[in-house]
Amino acid sequence: MHVPEVISIATTALQKNRLRSFLTLLGVIIGVMTIVAVVSVIQGLNNYVTLQLFQLRPDVYIATQFGIITSREEFLEALKRKRIDRDDAAAVSRLCTTCAAVGVSVNDQKVVKYKGQRLADVAVNGGTANMDELTSIDLEDGRFFTANEEAHAAQVAIIGWDVKDEMFGQLDPIGRIVRVDGKPLRVIGTMRKQGSVLGQSQDKQMYVPLRTFEKLYGARRGLALFIKPHGGIPAIKTSEDEVRTILRSRRNTPFGAEDPFSFVTGEALQNVWRNISGGAFALMIFISGISLGVGGIVITNIMLVSVVERTREIGIRRALGARKRDIMLQFLTEAVMLSGGGGVAGIILGALIAKGISTAFPLPTAVTPGLLVTGIAVSLVTGVVAGIFPARKAAGLPPIEALRYE
Repeated sequence: MHVPEVISIATTALQKNRLRSFLTLLGVIIGVMTIVAVVSVIQGLNNYVTLQLFQLRPDVYIATQFGIITSREEFLEALKRKRIDRDDAAAVSRLCTTCAAVGVSVNDQKVVKYKGQRLADVAVNGGTANMDELTSIDLEDGRFFTANEEAHAAQVAIIGWDVKDEMFGQLDPIGRIVRVDGKPLRVIGTMRKQGSVLGQSQDKQMYVPLRTFEKLYGARRGLALFIKPHGGIPAIKTSEDEVRTILRSRRNTPFGAEDPFSFVTGEALQNVWRNISGGAFALMIFISGISLGVGGIVITNIMLVSVVERTREIGIRRALGARKRDIMLQFLTEAVMLSGGGGVAGIILGALIAKGISTAFPLPTAVTPGLLVTGIAVSLVTGVVAGIFPARKAAGLPPIEALRYE
């Protein structure tokens, strides 16, 4: 039999029972739809995290009291550590020979006001003048504060997109005065829009000079040291070892004891994110696999029913010269067409869901051609696996017995 003829007969057979064919497809549709929707969201989030969410440059690492906390026990243990202070920062800047630059940062959440406008829970970051070089701060307008302004505790600020939008709307904020917890700060710069992820805005923040922050809000908070080593990324490990020695000696840490501080790198942050997203990915693929398995079983069952219903047809075709492989190809084609149709529908629905998620919620998505090809391939493989047994059974029917079947 020729392929076009096989496809034509399979199409006719499926159209005779449209409702049954559609219900058979539901398992495959749901499975492929889930794969496309979930993977597109995870891919989009991974891209977002890599490009925007973590502002730490790849050639910069952080020394901090807490580091990356993944459990309650780690948090309680970190609380017992001594805070990193100004003296620690000065010692690292003075003694570290592998450090090309050392920046200092501290943050807190404050209320920002401008005339009648009010915005709560704004992340106010106090930092040294080199923080724009040590992080991925992207200015849209104005400038960052200078070392002289930081040294003299100038009351200036660089605001994020949300602060600009909420406080000023269409007004130019440069040169205007905002009040942070009642303290006046003059806006000298604005940051480009970064967007939100997982409901958390990356634009609801502002930067002020470190000494200004300490003057307004006190100097008892723990500091984070942003360190850029000589030699870039390959030199991070060597630089970490030297900074570790300096900080351990300042804390009189015994030999063999754990570090009373932690290091954070851009790679470590992304590894944590990949572990989180990888777990979610594995769970959803497992659920999708169950749905596809159920869909495959339903296809097998329906094809077995079809073999019984068409036993006499099979006998007539065998009597007219059809070979076993022709019969097997016929039923296998019907199974693949069923699952393939479900795969196409699942891809369309999954892509629409991903688009709807990115529109309605602050979750970026990425529907790639490779993901679409994977969805089709998974559905076709499901059809082949589900159709082999019914096809072999149909091909194995003795022609004489099939002709006698009523």
